[in-house]
Amino acid sequence: MIYFVEGDILKTKAAALAHGVAPNDDCKSGLALALREQWPGMYGDLRHYYKTYHPKPGNLWIWSGVGGVRIVSLFTQEPAPEHSHGHPGKAHLEHVNHALRELAKLVETEKLTSLALPRLATGVGGLEWGDVKPLMEKHLGSLSTPVYVYEDYKPGIVAEEPGT
Repeated sequence: MIYFVEGDILKTKAAALAHGVAPNDDCKSGLALALREQWPGMYGDLRHYYKTYHPKPGNLWIWSGVGGVRIVSLFTQEPAPEHSHGHPGKAHLEHVNHALRELAKLVETEKLTSLALPRLATGVGGLEWGDVKPLMEKHLGSLSTPVYVYEDYKPGIVAEEPGT
């Protein structure tokens, strides 16, 4: 079940937090930067994953940290073009669709008790929320796990997350 909430996703009580990135993303802006700053170990492990596995758009990677924190990186964007100084490419609905399908499988296989996501791929990714929202509803709406979509970002505000 999906709940559309407003607040600061970094204050979520959800069992896992998912966000969109590009393969080889330097995580220098938006939510990716905030996650990099809050959990520098996650970023180091993500960089190692990039170099070892060369992920493709549409896939995902999950990180488990100290204290039970779990971050799911959804590869919704194209990798940074060569000579672009690390600026990631744009997101594509096809990549979002594939990544969300993989995320739904992950929620079920890992038995995640709750999940928080932002308005996926609509910031740096450049997609329109009106195009992404139906994909989130399609892939995550039938899950029995509560899914909190942070539709409106309110810095420092704890969102009301039913069931947490």
